[in-house]
Amino acid sequence: MHGFRVSNLLMTASVLLMTISSRLSSVRAAPVQAPATSGGGGAPAAPHFVVYTDKGSEPAPDVSKISGFNTVAMSFLLTSGAADQAKAWETLAQAQKSSIKSAYQKAGIKLIVSAFGSTDLPTSSDAKSTAATMAKWVQDNNVDGIDVDYEDLNAMNAQDGKAEQWLIDFTNALRTQLPQGKYILTHAPLAPWFSASHYKSGGYTKVHKEVGSKIDWYNIQFYNQGTEYTTCDGLLTSSPTYPGSAVFEIMTGGVSADKVVIGKPGGQADATTGYMAPADLAKCVVTAKGKNWNGGVMSWEYPEADAQWIKTVKGSSFQ
Repeated sequence: MHGFRVSNLLMTASVLLMTISSRLSSVRAAPVQAPATSGGGGAPAAPHFVVYTDKGSEPAPDVSKISGFNTVAMSFLLTSGAADQAKAWETLAQAQKSSIKSAYQKAGIKLIVSAFGSTDLPTSSDAKSTAATMAKWVQDNNVDGIDVDYEDLNAMNAQDGKAEQWLIDFTNALRTQLPQGKYILTHAPLAPWFSASHYKSGGYTKVHKEVGSKIDWYNIQFYNQGTEYTTCDGLLTSSPTYPGSAVFEIMTGGVSADKVVIGKPGGQADATTGYMAPADLAKCVVTAKGKNWNGGVMSWEYPEADAQWIKTVKGSSFQ
């Protein structure tokens, strides 16, 4: 009698356990949300419409003022630390940064910081440690990447290969901290630096050969070179003073069309020479687009280069 009752109880318990197990198996586990990461998802596809900011009180202008651009570059991050608009961004409260970045993301605009500029001479610094410091700034300040506006003229004009090697080492070091596909990395070379015949040590043809695959695009400065690059023929087809440095020549030299971004001043006062009226520049853009170029346009700088400026320059070429 007692044996029979114990057996019954064991059978009942077994049924209960099977029922509970079946019900538990039908309950789905709540998804685990991946932790947030820095970086903006890497470089967008061409065309790239880039505007630099170095004036005024807004490190990152309101989207309504720069509609039509898809990348804003804040100037400058120096070897000594952030300055100008980069410093203004650095000092913003985190909530302000997040709010601006959210608005930019909705508008399809990337926000990057530009390094060096004409006042900084970085070649005397250690490329790897400088890259590590700047990469950390990018990560700490919630921007989408970095633009290398190297303008150490004496170093490049020496033509001893040291400038090129520094840029190669710096780019490689940046990419170890700011991986491709997660962060944007651009360069802003002077157009003549693509003239291999003029720069015997290689200039940017050497830089591109060595690390071009790690550079998302080039914001090429087609200005401050006298009358060079001030007509569509000089800008696109051939540069008499610096052979190999016009848009189509750079492409023939091995830089893909989607990486060649035409840089021009937003206003006459934004550069010494090289300014073209937006309507005139638009004619060059139409011609280039008709010959399989799609890199985009860069301007130095806001507020002269604003929503209306880029709308005129794009014309019917890019809608």
